Amino acid sequence: MDVWSLLEGARERAPQGLAVADGPRRLAYGELHRRASALARALAARGVARGDRVAILAWNGAEYVEATFAAAGLGAVLVPVNARLADPEVAAILGLAGARAAIVSPDLAREVPGVLRIGPEYEAELARHAGPWTAEPAAPDEVAHLYFTSGTTGLPKGVPLTHRNVCAHARAAVAELGLAASDVWAHLAPMFHLADAWATLAITQVGGVHATLPKFDAGAALALIERERVTITNLVPTMLARMVAHPEADARDYRSLRLLLSGGAPIAPALVERVIGTFRCEYAQTYGMTETSPYLTISLLRESMRALPPAEQLRIRCRTGRAFGPVELRVVGDDGSDVPRDDRTVGEILARGETVTPGYWLDEAATRAAFRDGWLATGDLAVIDAEGYLAIVDRKKDVVKTGGETVYTTEVENALHAHPAVVEVAVVGLPDADLGERIVAAVVLREGASADAEELRRACRAVLAGFKVPREVRFVNELPRTGSGKVSKRLLRELCARPRAP
Repeated sequence: MDVWSLLEGARERAPQGLAVADGPRRLAYGELHRRASALARALAARGVARGDRVAILAWNGAEYVEATFAAAGLGAVLVPVNARLADPEVAAILGLAGARAAIVSPDLAREVPGVLRIGPEYEAELARHAGPWTAEPAAPDEVAHLYFTSGTTGLPKGVPLTHRNVCAHARAAVAELGLAASDVWAHLAPMFHLADAWATLAITQVGGVHATLPKFDAGAALALIERERVTITNLVPTMLARMVAHPEADARDYRSLRLLLSGGAPIAPALVERVIGTFRCEYAQTYGMTETSPYLTISLLRESMRALPPAEQLRIRCRTGRAFGPVELRVVGDDGSDVPRDDRTVGEILARGETVTPGYWLDEAATRAAFRDGWLATGDLAVIDAEGYLAIVDRKKDVVKTGGETVYTTEVENALHAHPAVVEVAVVGLPDADLGERIVAAVVLREGASADAEELRRACRAVLAGFKVPREVRFVNELPRTGSGKVSKRLLRELCARPRAP
């Protein structure tokens, strides 16, 4: 099975079945197949060949679904790019990917190689290149998608996912979530994030409907669920919190919803209770990584657990969850041996299976560092209980997950260090009721220099995406350090969590 075959199968089974609901636009699977074929022909006419990279820098919409399958049908590698990134960040990713062409939303005025702008130009190209497309089946280990995550050095790190990886994940999702042709998936989270992108494949595999919202807005998301009779979706906690707090939350009809998934950031049990109370459907937490296509765990209850008291069921739903589909998980101590399943002993999560990336893009050193005897070391610390359900307790690396976005503190520190008034800086994440975590920077200014918080935030905003800009900047005389002289992030979090002096 390869990515293109998923669309072929859906078209053959139900050519008139609704595939995409994109605002007033409605595409049946036969039409989606014709448009993806035309896009593959258009890209080929631009010189894109098997193995070349095709970037997409766009908001949610039918074009994202079309590009996913057109690239696969051509044998090219799709490179989803975060549309919220700053120009230097986009340029770095396109350079590392070696993108041959790019499909770009009209409001994202980026000058990129081989650009094809969504809108009249895009539609004209599809009309010009209309016709059948015969795809050569992809080998399982050919790369289908290439995602870029922020690296601890500040440089993006490429994560290639093969056809085997993403199709195995799609099969697992169909089985775990009970997906069927009757399902309507709401693409509310960004389709350039793998947290949502996997559903493009799984929903197509079963011939379900893709209902898209260009950009997240709580009121618009609630309206889309009601209007399109959405049955299932995945959201980050920030989105869920804003939806249940919306004035119209209790006035909408959610009877179509059967399952809400949440991932990408920690979520408070109190919010889970509000979500279940508002939407009155099944809820499950997920955990994963770009490197694993993405899901590693899911907190769906086993049948034997459905007789438990409601409070105990809620506790389980709020955990990181059990292994997802074909994934194998271990939680190991410093000596590499499995920790006891006592829900107390902390260890690092290791993973392996068909959904795990073969390694990092053009980076053998990073690949060697990430894998231990065939197991991917996640860097996440967790406990595991007798039922095999995990609960993450900390992260080895200083990663901040804010509003569903992953931010490495080093890249924020580097941006702040570039300001001439800054002599030292350290960045941490603190719990936030809305975002999961908020970014806080502690800054030491050069002697005799001056700068205010907004000036430093503007300096960050010039080179970083908005979600990476610190929400708070605290000026300190010195940073807390360990006995060896290293900055202590633990002590810094405690310091930044204290109320500001009046």
